Amino acid sequence: MSEQLFKIPILDLKAQYRSIREEIRQAIDEILESQLFILGKKVESFEKEMATYLGCQNGIGVASGSDALLLAMMALEIGPGDAVLVPPFTFFSTVSSITRLGATPIFIDIDPGTYLMDPKKTEIFLQERCGPGTDGSELLDAKLRLRIRVILPVHLFGQCCPMDYFMTLAQRYHLRVVEDVAQATGAYASLFGQPRKFAGTFGDLGCFSFFPTKNLGGIGDGGMVVTDQPALGEKIARLRVHGASSRYHHERVGLNSRLDAIQASVLLVKLRQLEQWCRKRIERAQYYQSLFIQTGLIGNEIVSLPVPAEGRTHVFNQYVVRVSRRDELKQYLTAHGIQTEIHYPLPLHLQPCFAYLGHRKGEFPNSELASAQVLSLPIYPELTSAQQEAVVDRIVAFYGRQKA
Repeated sequence: MSEQLFKIPILDLKAQYRSIREEIRQAIDEILESQLFILGKKVESFEKEMATYLGCQNGIGVASGSDALLLAMMALEIGPGDAVLVPPFTFFSTVSSITRLGATPIFIDIDPGTYLMDPKKTEIFLQERCGPGTDGSELLDAKLRLRIRVILPVHLFGQCCPMDYFMTLAQRYHLRVVEDVAQATGAYASLFGQPRKFAGTFGDLGCFSFFPTKNLGGIGDGGMVVTDQPALGEKIARLRVHGASSRYHHERVGLNSRLDAIQASVLLVKLRQLEQWCRKRIERAQYYQSLFIQTGLIGNEIVSLPVPAEGRTHVFNQYVVRVSRRDELKQYLTAHGIQTEIHYPLPLHLQPCFAYLGHRKGEFPNSELASAQVLSLPIYPELTSAQQEAVVDRIVAFYGRQKA
């Protein structure tokens, strides 16, 4: 079934566009009239407004969220012999940003309740397998003899990670922190009792995606790296233009990874709506919660619902439930015009391209069980109560049919 035929799509970007059509068209027309498409004043304006919104010093627009992660690793000079701690239950580019530079991902299993990298398992790994190198200046994995350089927490599905815990570990072990914020623009938490801090502003570098399906999405690919460290910001800015400090003068080998002016102009319009869009997503997640509680399925056919952790927000880029007979349920909902997705059906430690890392099924049981049970349901600011009720009614009907 094509997306056009779904009665209830998982995301309806057309509905969002209708609400801001004139502003978007005007913004794009300004760029077309100027014929200035690469970087320039619009990109600079968006970088400044995004940094101001997040409360950080530097925002550097890049070509995609995947490039944001790769550029962050390049800026920290991650390479062969280095290792990065990362969850196996995440989108592919989180880990490919490590392996493309010849470094090694060391997987830490997720917390089964939040799907986020488990901070306690991270601490146990650092305590039990790591120690100083021969000169005392490096943290080495005693088993793999690799330098542990970075913790890479992923704010998955829209929920902010427990960054106070990860930042404490980073300080204790002298590690860098790169945050994957692709799915959590607008999520926040407190840090050591301070007022709210947005996801992406806790660590050394925060990496954002503006892919159209994100809470803050453009009309194509786009991304950003944010930091409070000017030297790192300058480094990212050079690396995104082939490592050039000035025209045709290259200090390092970088990438061609620039945010387009058209994307920046659209994102400037959408940034003004981000807070209310996030609130509406949260409201719809709460309504799903109330509907599912009434079904009596929770704890049985509905294994679990997303529950935001205390002191941290969840902006629901995806609304992910864990269910029994997941694949059958997905097929049933598709047949009845309800679009769902599986984020993600195979954890990264079991992907064929990472077979060389030597992992086996069963090593990261929480990630593997999540991959077998998760199902993302429709959620977006324009989703109506009637549509949500229809989704839940169909899920109830499926499990009633299965029991009959």
